[in-house]
Amino acid sequence: MAARCDILVLDFGGQYAHLIQRRLKDLGVKAELARSDVSPGEVTRRGARGIVLSGGPASTLDERTPPMDAGVLRIGIPVLGICYGHQLIARELGGRVTTGVAAEYGRTRVRVQKGSTILRDVRPSFRVWMSHADTVASPPRGFVPVARSEDGVIAAMEDGKRRIFGLQFHPEVSHTEFGKEILSSFAFDVCGCRRGWEPGDFIGDKVREIKDSVGGGRVLCAVSGGVDSTTAAVLVGRAVGDRLKCLFVDHGLLRKGEAAAVMELLKDRLGLDVAHVDASERFMKALKGTKDPEEKRLAIGSEFAAVFEEFSRKEGPFEWLAQGTLYPDVIESGRSGGPASKIKSHHNVGGLPGGLRLKVLEPFRELYKDQVREIASALGLSGGFTSRHPFPGTGLAVRVIGEVTPDKLRICRESSAVFEEELQRAGLHDRLWQAFAVVGDDKVVGVTGDSRTHGHLVTLRAVRSSDGMTAEWARLPAALLDRVSRRITNEVAGVAMVSYAISNKPPSTIEPQ
Repeated sequence: MAARCDILVLDFGGQYAHLIQRRLKDLGVKAELARSDVSPGEVTRRGARGIVLSGGPASTLDERTPPMDAGVLRIGIPVLGICYGHQLIARELGGRVTTGVAAEYGRTRVRVQKGSTILRDVRPSFRVWMSHADTVASPPRGFVPVARSEDGVIAAMEDGKRRIFGLQFHPEVSHTEFGKEILSSFAFDVCGCRRGWEPGDFIGDKVREIKDSVGGGRVLCAVSGGVDSTTAAVLVGRAVGDRLKCLFVDHGLLRKGEAAAVMELLKDRLGLDVAHVDASERFMKALKGTKDPEEKRLAIGSEFAAVFEEFSRKEGPFEWLAQGTLYPDVIESGRSGGPASKIKSHHNVGGLPGGLRLKVLEPFRELYKDQVREIASALGLSGGFTSRHPFPGTGLAVRVIGEVTPDKLRICRESSAVFEEELQRAGLHDRLWQAFAVVGDDKVVGVTGDSRTHGHLVTLRAVRSSDGMTAEWARLPAALLDRVSRRITNEVAGVAMVSYAISNKPPSTIEPQ
């Protein structure tokens, strides 16, 4: 018999399906993911008190949509539909869904029109996060629109008698005001859940799990000096002791001065048994002539795997490869096990070749960056380490648009260093999720000393986020941007113009590729 739970989150392939489950768990609710086509009988056997229909990339107007057993809407327990799930409720219960005149992505404001059960703890007007093209034009019989967006779209509807609710916006993302209160109202006030689930001692549970999985085998842990891989190394070390060997691969795509700083952290400060391999030449060779971002990611993942295999044969044997993979890596790579679309292959997920002989150990595969930072602090990894900006394992290769050349790599590295230095001086660095520079093949005309120049365009990117699943561009002071621009054009040879990216995630991703 399946384990009992309070709320089942039906996964229709939305990038945030797992995040809904995580937010409910943060509230103390026992929530689990389930297939979109889960049967009414299975819902009953699981003892669910409520159901959440997640968002998804499909359109309810298309013929091919993720399968669903509409009977789950009629078994008498509360249902909350979010985005695609909101539209699905309308379609299945007799409402009408249309493609909107204008899509809504990012923050917008909604206004509560009348009394609502799950919106009772919000202000009459509040900001939400939208990500949709289709809209509910006419709600089903028995449903009442209880909130509309600035564009007049039905932002929330509910049928109080059947206890079925629909939200066009995403309450699970941090950029929606009162999102926690809305989910709390559904879980506790509507579904009658009790605060019975607690995160528990993740470290203790995971150490026991690793011991059981690894047995007497040896583990090779890929480390980059970032929060995720370093915390994974320390955690795995607690489980296997001296059977852990760490490997730091310098692929030549790191930030300025990063290789030396990483080795100082891992070896001197943390006392890890770590080997350093300089593989920069082979990575640049593997990337030569490659312009497509997906091909670059796959090439880097394949080269990493080759280095791991070679090191394992020379220094091993090792049976396991440990990585600091996070859930956003998994979901963007389309490897969550559900119907989520692939956004881009992460080198440590979609980029790893299928023939890898090492078994993969990923203790944080179900977690988010902020959760790993909490675990790092609990393990004693504190100070500036836990506040480091996320840096992709593919390094600057995804911040260099087009082919990665030594000149473009230099411009990207030096420009990013200037940007981060000025942010540190302004006391803003630790308030941002990420900040970096991007360079491509575009060149613009400039003037230097009364002479015409033809140099690269550098784009600065800075965002605020809590988990990397959504992000807003940072409203940095104009004076700061001015200083950064002047320094880059003066100090970094080959740059003629600096721009600033002002797109959110979604519709953009944080990294340019």
